[in-house]
Amino acid sequence: GEPWHPTSSIRTVHRAGARVMLKLSLGVRITNSRRENLRKELHRGVEVHRLLSTGLAEHWQREHPGFDIVRDPAWLAVDDPEGAPVTGLDVMLRHNPFGPGDDAACIAGLTAQRPRPGRPGMHSRLAEVVSGLRARTGLTGTDVSAEWFRRYLHHVVRPVLWLDAHGGVALEAHQQNTLVLIDPDGWPVGGRYRDNQGYYFRDSRRAELDRRLPGIGTVSDTFVSDPVTDERFAYYLGINNVLGLIGAFGSQRLADEQQLLTVLRQFLTEVAELGSPLPAYLLENRQLRCKANLLTRLHGLDELVGPVDTQSVYVTIANPLHS
Repeated sequence: GEPWHPTSSIRTVHRAGARVMLKLSLGVRITNSRRENLRKELHRGVEVHRLLSTGLAEHWQREHPGFDIVRDPAWLAVDDPEGAPVTGLDVMLRHNPFGPGDDAACIAGLTAQRPRPGRPGMHSRLAEVVSGLRARTGLTGTDVSAEWFRRYLHHVVRPVLWLDAHGGVALEAHQQNTLVLIDPDGWPVGGRYRDNQGYYFRDSRRAELDRRLPGIGTVSDTFVSDPVTDERFAYYLGINNVLGLIGAFGSQRLADEQQLLTVLRQFLTEVAELGSPLPAYLLENRQLRCKANLLTRLHGLDELVGPVDTQSVYVTIANPLHS
């Protein structure tokens, strides 16, 4: 058949025009874990697709039509004669929602600095987007960066907070799992979340979720206590994604970090009415718990194995949002 091509998801491959992408197993450690599909993850991807299909996605997209989860509705796998999974052969079939005209950028890739032919030094695509918008709008780089960040919060972060508040589902929306849709001028206009591992069903919403999808979580092992959910949600969306984005703007001299922190505080104050605990959590705590990937690796932990509250090393850091 036609060739498949790699994506920034590393082990998900894409073919233009195909209805699905393929998420393959890869027997290599990447960020602490050997990246072979686990059965509970395959079940989890299908379960989230079915949960969203109960009407939750329709309600969600009335509020946020530019955002969705890249669905993982089916999978293929092999069992041995005794019925045990054969590791490494599992394949997730992932929807391919992107057309040739879509500009969907992984946030980790958007902010990463890399060499460009014919240009000295290292440059990120984010810097190129800001430079292009400066030329088109006549605004200063600082003003362009602040407006880009505001739109990103509205089109990408707000929908994730809505799903937590109205669906009881927190997404592990770090920069590698988050895609931003960019219009031809360079502004954020929407987003996608992609992963079949990173879901936290709030234990406090168990009855509500079970009414939507009876038996949810039984095989996928996705319910997590609210305190652990809050801590992990604050790290993945708050620290890794949003504060990491502010750090990229600042370290690349595109904007003043304090100005962007002010924009973020204002945004969190405004979206507190949605009902997610995260805005207050980020605004009110003097310290936050931050995942320490290097320490997790040095401790020999595989973050896909064992209870979610002990599978990674977390350290305490000062909260730059706390005034």
